[in-house]
Amino acid sequence: MPISVFLVEDNQKIRENLIPALADLGAASVMATAESEDEAIGWLAKHKGQWDLAVVDFFLKQGTGLGVVQWCNGREAHQHVVVLTNYPTQATRVACRDAGADRVFDKSTELEEFFEYCLDRHRKP
Repeated sequence: MPISVFLVEDNQKIRENLIPALADLGAASVMATAESEDEAIGWLAKHKGQWDLAVVDFFLKQGTGLGVVQWCNGREAHQHVVVLTNYPTQATRVACRDAGADRVFDKSTELEEFFEYCLDRHRKP
């Protein structure tokens, strides 16, 4: 059974490409999306424990991915949070990890690693 992914990404083109790419893995299925910090937190609050992986962009239409990541602290053991960003500076990576992200991936150069991470989550939830 594929892992349930909640995708927080404000770029429609990236969503349109990422959702089928995750489905093609056979290991992940996007159950919902959000474009802003408030929208993401609202969805997470209504669906506690129902998702396996939150994939969060750093910059959003409103707010930032950091607020979403921080809100996920205290999540269940099977739930993981990763940041997928075009802005993977060292400071961004540290801030995301400090906020509670399990991993940070660069959209431009680390998609293969991101997909492998998703496959790993599928193999050992």
